[in-house]
Amino acid sequence: MALSRKLLMTGESVIETTRTHVKVLFVPLVVFLAGSFAGGFLAAQAGNAGDGWVRWVVVAIAAVLVIWFAVIPFVRWLLWTYTLTNKRIVEQKGILTREGRVIPLSRVNDVSFEKNLNDRILRCGTLVVHTASEEQGLLLRDIPGIEDFHRTVSTLVYDSHQPRDDQI
Repeated sequence: MALSRKLLMTGESVIETTRTHVKVLFVPLVVFLAGSFAGGFLAAQAGNAGDGWVRWVVVAIAAVLVIWFAVIPFVRWLLWTYTLTNKRIVEQKGILTREGRVIPLSRVNDVSFEKNLNDRILRCGTLVVHTASEEQGLLLRDIPGIEDFHRTVSTLVYDSHQPRDDQI
């Protein structure tokens, strides 16, 4: 879910929209597969015991567990986006209640990235954005293609700090 056009300022354009790396969905995928398999297996084993209500209880428990530990994390991942425009960085997240954070590029003092061994293998990392008003920077975790994203953000920050011809 990219940044809506109605949220863009005059003269602003979207450069890139990204989500966290899909590696965060590994555990929900395992839970989905295990819950589905276990629920189906146990429902088949229950058969028609208790006029079939035991089977429906097993299916209901499996469905609740799969929804809670697999479907909701997937929807949360799907709706959590980072959008880079030519004027700002926008973080949006939330399923029912949306919240966001906006950092104007002209306020950014430092942009760096961090990668551990797993991140290097999966080609992702954490982007750290520091502004003058913050002690601790904004962490954009598990950004895929972190080097390219870092380069793009750094270029836009540099350009935003350069005086335009009409300001000289």
